[in-house]
Amino acid sequence: MDAKLEKKYGLFTAIAMVVGIVIGSGVFFKAEKILTATGGNLKQGILAWVIGGIIMISCAYTFSVMATKYQYVNGIVDYAEATVGKTYAYYVGWFMAIIYYPTITSVLAWVSARYTCVIFGFSITGGECMTIACFYLISSFTINALSPVLAGKFQVSTTIIKLIPLFIMAIAGTFVGLHSGMTSYNFTHSVTTGTSSGLFTAVVAASFAYEGWIIATCINAELKNAKKNLPLALIAGTFITMAVYIFYYIGLAGTVKNEVIMAGGEAGAKLAFQMLFTSVGGNLLFIFVIISCLGTLNGLMLGCTRGIYSLSARGLGPNPRIFNQVDPVTNMPVNSAILGLFLCGTWLFYFYGANLTASWFGFFSFDSSELPIVTVYALYIPIFIMLMIKGKDLNFVNRFFMPLLSLAGCVFMIIAAWFAHGMAVVAFLIVFFFVMIFGAVLLRKAK
Repeated sequence: MDAKLEKKYGLFTAIAMVVGIVIGSGVFFKAEKILTATGGNLKQGILAWVIGGIIMISCAYTFSVMATKYQYVNGIVDYAEATVGKTYAYYVGWFMAIIYYPTITSVLAWVSARYTCVIFGFSITGGECMTIACFYLISSFTINALSPVLAGKFQVSTTIIKLIPLFIMAIAGTFVGLHSGMTSYNFTHSVTTGTSSGLFTAVVAASFAYEGWIIATCINAELKNAKKNLPLALIAGTFITMAVYIFYYIGLAGTVKNEVIMAGGEAGAKLAFQMLFTSVGGNLLFIFVIISCLGTLNGLMLGCTRGIYSLSARGLGPNPRIFNQVDPVTNMPVNSAILGLFLCGTWLFYFYGANLTASWFGFFSFDSSELPIVTVYALYIPIFIMLMIKGKDLNFVNRFFMPLLSLAGCVFMIIAAWFAHGMAVVAFLIVFFFVMIFGAVLLRKAK
């Protein structure tokens, strides 16, 4: 008898999974980009965080409604199959496995390495940084592949740890800023005149910081009482995330002028912590930031290891007999995990060549940290539409109001991506098209 995934995660782990996957890198990584995109306009930056948060929460709520109805091996693929059909579900799962999970995970490996390099004074685009990124990637794969329960405990631990610097900055930064007048200054002064697309660019940047919650749905087959706990985890986790982000962002504004954060680049957050807690205290808290990023990486790797498995469990994708195997000892889809690591390495190579060098790939150089996320929002649209059509047993709020709000958020993200990235969107869509064509060939072969 083939081994199956066991129920091994509880509600607290699921909430930690949502908060831990989402919070970790983007709030540090994208804060300066949001400030730059809005010309240092703090109020517009907060608006970008709010818009991104509302889109995340509305989509999470709508998926939480589906989580109470459908359960199989991978949340997003399950919901696509139940609402739109098996073929569409296959393409969603194929995209998630080949592009979404590995692109975001590879960027997180680099972000974790980037902040490590800031402490040691290494270049964030040099060999040291990429070596550390590869080490983090392999380490995350190892802990997930050999001991998923240990990976879950690590997720809970890092979630608690990562909230420490965010809460300290939110409270201490706001208190000091109100006392010194720095908060008032940053709220009333813009560094430059923002462009018309500034808010759109800021929202797309915020989408990276908010992304990841959907990955928590990939453990619904391993979650105890999933139909109750998964919706609770999605809703509680996304609300916690939005509140933490906004208060951290305000606290950051109480430490140094916005122009200093904007000019500081990858060292901007470190400088803010040092202003509050001296050099030693700032470095210590920055270590918490790195642990925070590693926690996010761990959660994302969880999605990578199960990406191809979610298709193989349905008898689809490349060689299902190989990739649907679950190790009887570790209770992990090991072959799927190995392929997931390979895809992460491939996308890390691409990210380096497209974003950290003189564009090795020319026209096909695009930001793999943001455009795959926007594509996911586009893929949500048919799911939400069909939920409204098929959800006859749901009340008005769950069947129409929240799905419509989610739809509006998805359309906004697509428009914002075009304003933010321009022709890079076309380059990404070409790559997306060929990946999906290959997936179609495999689907036809399977049938």
